[in-house]
Amino acid sequence: MRQGEPNLALLHELAPETERLLERHLATAQEWFPHEFVPWSRGRDFEPGEQWDPQVYPVPDSVRSALFVNLLTEDNLPYYFRTIERLLGADGPWGEWVRRWTAEEGRHAMVIRDYLTVSEALDPIELERGRMQQVSHGVTPEPPNQAEVMVYVALQELATRISHRATGKLLEDPAGYKVMARVAADENLHFLFYRDLVSAALKADPSTLVMAIERQVHDFEMPGTGIAGYTKHALAIAKAGIYDVRIHHEQILVPVVLRDWGVTDLVGLSDEAERARDALVRRIDRIGKAGRRMAERTAERTAEGPAAADESIAAAG
Repeated sequence: MRQGEPNLALLHELAPETERLLERHLATAQEWFPHEFVPWSRGRDFEPGEQWDPQVYPVPDSVRSALFVNLLTEDNLPYYFRTIERLLGADGPWGEWVRRWTAEEGRHAMVIRDYLTVSEALDPIELERGRMQQVSHGVTPEPPNQAEVMVYVALQELATRISHRATGKLLEDPAGYKVMARVAADENLHFLFYRDLVSAALKADPSTLVMAIERQVHDFEMPGTGIAGYTKHALAIAKAGIYDVRIHHEQILVPVVLRDWGVTDLVGLSDEAERARDALVRRIDRIGKAGRRMAERTAERTAEGPAAADESIAAAG
């Protein structure tokens, strides 16, 4: 299968496993209600044009960046739905899954936005302008085929879970922590669905999947791509230790690609897939080294002052 070609045979072969994973998800997922997580008693009326006061909710700017990126990523849901449904289809277990996934993801935007509004953790005007900019442009990663979209969303859902969970831990507010932990728990179930789907696909067509994994690891972008000021926010998020190259290597690439998917143990690969696997393993090793260097430099520069630490993260990125 060439990179942009549809692989309908793979989808057909994976349909029974997709149905099984969907049933597992529905049996595991907990029903919850966004309004029960929001501390409404903190809310108040806002006057038109009112200036936001960051002192109402004192928190480091890096955490504000993470909240901003996390929410706008959830707001951009329609475009992720479009890509996944286009590649995996609207019928059968695929269609049922992507609609259920969309319904669950929609709750994430609801609960995070309501929490941020009543707590005044972010400037609501800046947040709304950012939402309008992000959703109006609809910028998202666009995997070219079925195999690659499965790989991408597996990696992306885990990255999102890590980011939500780590952000919540940095909030000195039990209500905020509870919101982000609840969202992260959903993201983990989504990750498990896609992780195990890729595992099944590797058994069905290992060569195609190895090449897809290599391309997606090579091109991986966090789902915040397209957000106004994303580079600045990403640097702040890395500085706070919420998500950076080291975390990407240690908590995603090694445990998922190398251990769960076992790419180094696969046999019977085509020549092209063997070359892709070699490139993949080398790339993961390089990412690990880069992450460790970044962590070491950041630790050294932190001792020298905040500006030096920022310079270290920017250089590593």
